[in-house]
Amino acid sequence: MPAGGVVLRGKQQAALARIHHQMTTAREVGDLLAACEADRTIMESGSAEAANVREIRRDYDKATKLPESLVSELAQVSSEAQHEWAKARKASDFAHFLPWLKRLVQLNRDKAACLGVPAGGEAWDALADTFEPGCTAASVTAVFTPLRTRLVKLIAELREAKRGPSNRFNETALPIDLQTSFVRMVTEAIGFDFERGRLDASTHPFCGGSHCNDVRMTTRYCETCLNDALGSTMHEAGHGMYEQGLPESAIGTPLGTAVSLAIHESQSRLWENQVGRGLPFWKWCRPHLVSHFGSSVDTFTVDELYGAANIVEAGFIRVEADEATYNLHVMVRFELERLLIGGQLDPADLPTEWNRRYRDYLGLEVPDDRRGCLQDVHWSMGAFGYFPTYTLGTLYSAQLFSAARRDLPGLEDGFASGHFAPLLKWLRTNIHAHGRRYSPAELCTRATGKPLSSEPYLEYLEGKLRPLYGL
Repeated sequence: MPAGGVVLRGKQQAALARIHHQMTTAREVGDLLAACEADRTIMESGSAEAANVREIRRDYDKATKLPESLVSELAQVSSEAQHEWAKARKASDFAHFLPWLKRLVQLNRDKAACLGVPAGGEAWDALADTFEPGCTAASVTAVFTPLRTRLVKLIAELREAKRGPSNRFNETALPIDLQTSFVRMVTEAIGFDFERGRLDASTHPFCGGSHCNDVRMTTRYCETCLNDALGSTMHEAGHGMYEQGLPESAIGTPLGTAVSLAIHESQSRLWENQVGRGLPFWKWCRPHLVSHFGSSVDTFTVDELYGAANIVEAGFIRVEADEATYNLHVMVRFELERLLIGGQLDPADLPTEWNRRYRDYLGLEVPDDRRGCLQDVHWSMGAFGYFPTYTLGTLYSAQLFSAARRDLPGLEDGFASGHFAPLLKWLRTNIHAHGRRYSPAELCTRATGKPLSSEPYLEYLEGKLRPLYGL
């Protein structure tokens, strides 16, 4: 949109946020909620109605804690800050974005204070709970600390390995128009319904839409790396199939919406990684690859294609990271935003602390702010407390896939023949159909029989990568 309209658009966003806040916090809504809660027929234990009322109450109580002026200001500042962030990122000029970052940090501290710090917790927890119910800095740290130790060790071992997969396929130029038809074919094959959704191209892949029958995805293309488009598209298709699996009868209610960002991310990471980076998938995929691209790819064996999908190489950019290094990128962001909100880190010192952690965790010297602390849009949007959901979703994905393999013997063998429907059906039954009926933690336990753990993910990752690197 035209850059000249940024300020007025910010004011429009603020006006819309103010109107929305007025409607969602109206006293009438509270009165109707109270009436529902007093009606035993509505609040029958385990009923869909009771779950909807419980979740509407959660949203209402959070909204009523926030003053209209704060909601409006956050909307306006975030709208303008995203534009200024884009300029700063392009120029690799952190100083340009710093005043906006300071305002956003303070506004989010104010928001956390209004929402209320949970007993024994900290301000960051109040923000995280809006994205991932029940998420706290303490619980994230308890999962991240041992995970980081194992990942750093694994990455160091892979870096020193005497052999590894060939990257030749990822350097093979393939026409974008053929890539477009190919990834659409794959997306349809794994279960995305194009009668209820669509796929387009954009700079940054995303998935959105208004309900289960209107799901819109985008992906991106790189002429010299089909795996970029394939991974991005399967990732967004995971999000899209979750949305399409939400019950149509519950559209407009909490049971017709996803339970959390981490559970949503579990669906995208599962299809991108456990399926799309697996050997059975590439056994199915290779003939289709040759039929689409011909002699450009027919010299690649299944093992070469599988290896190319699982290259591990530390880099600066989170969205381009491989499976092994990706979560270290997320951990850096979690640690820094926790310090920013808690007041232990001055926003002006963000680049220094960012670069130090990349040196310690990934062994990299960050060359500039564009590839450092300015690379993500989230903080310019005012989204503090968001980043851990990416790693939590990754852990959920491995645990859910392990449970699906347990419940569906021969599941992965079926992938080699293009039989992806059993996995999608299992996810529909155990995850999608419930909407917000259960909390993320309860949903995980019901589906897998255990609380969330990093162990299934580490077993999966180490079990795949060590043999590929001759360890």
